[in-house]
Amino acid sequence: MTPTAALSAFPAIAGAAHEHDAERRRMIVLTAATASAGLAAVAVPFVSSFAPSERARASGASVEVDISDLAPGGIKTVEWRGKPVWIMRRTPEMLALLPTLDARLADPASLRDQQPGYARNAQRSIRLDVFFGVGICTHLGCTPSQVPAGSANPSVGEDWKGGFLCPCHGSTFDLAGRVFLNKPAPTNLEVPPHKYLAESRLLIGEDDLGAA
Repeated sequence: MTPTAALSAFPAIAGAAHEHDAERRRMIVLTAATASAGLAAVAVPFVSSFAPSERARASGASVEVDISDLAPGGIKTVEWRGKPVWIMRRTPEMLALLPTLDARLADPASLRDQQPGYARNAQRSIRLDVFFGVGICTHLGCTPSQVPAGSANPSVGEDWKGGFLCPCHGSTFDLAGRVFLNKPAPTNLEVPPHKYLAESRLLIGEDDLGAA
């Protein structure tokens, strides 16, 4: 008698054998699926560990900026290394005011090392009309606000020519980021390394001197 014929003679045995085979196939499929899921769970964090985060990439990256839309007297803020950087297009009137403030400033000639050499001048800039400054007060790290000329804000005093006021402790800075005398901030605002790629395109974070 053949094996098939033998199983046919005993239906209960044949049914049990068929159910055993089906259960075995289900276990194989389940085991394979579980193993695949486990590998995927391990592989994703492993691969991710090689991919730097957005914050990590931004922390040291240079920032390219287009200032073609920056109107005279206007200011825009960009982020560089987690810091706000102000870019201001100063008018001829604004520039004319700068030398008149020297006697009221703590470091009018920018002698302290807070700017690249090419910005160590009265305007603290490469181009006279465009100023770059890190918008962080050098006292305790608050963010100053722009206060226009002629403001009635008592914190800036009379005959205010325009500039920046730190709301935390009252330090004031002129339109070149230079700190006024007798203020909590000990130094001028930082000028970051930068260079022009074209007339209206620049790079913050690098310059031709190797600073970064």
